[in-house]
Amino acid sequence: MQRLTNKEEEIMKILWKLEKAFVKEIRAELKGDKPHYNTLSTIVRNLEDKKYVAHEAFGNTHRYYPLVTKDAYRKRFISNTIADYYDNSYKSMVSFFAKEQKISIEELREIIQLIEKEK
Repeated sequence: MQRLTNKEEEIMKILWKLEKAFVKEIRAELKGDKPHYNTLSTIVRNLEDKKYVAHEAFGNTHRYYPLVTKDAYRKRFISNTIADYYDNSYKSMVSFFAKEQKISIEELREIIQLIEKEK
C-alpha cells in the first residue's frame, strides 16, 4: 500500500464518507480552493492506479468507490508512523502526547480501562 499525498488523503476521506461518487460530487465536498475538474480527475485516476479506488463506468463518466477501507489505511500508516518516529514503541508515542498536553490524565485512564476490558 503506497503512502498518499495530502490531497489524495483528502479525496479518500470524501470517498469513504460518500461511499461512491462522481468527480463533480467529490469536488463539491472539497473545502477551500477547489482544484480544476481535470486536475481532480487526474488525482482520482492516480488513486485508481495505486489501487485505492475503482470505478463503475456510466457511458463516458465514472463513479468512483474506495477499495481500501479507512480502518485498513489508518492501521497501516499509524503503525508506520509509530515505527518511524517512536521506535516501534506505543509507550513512547503516548508519552509524547502526554508531554505535549495533547492527552489528559482522564483520557489515559479511559484508555487503560479499555485495555483492561479487552483482556
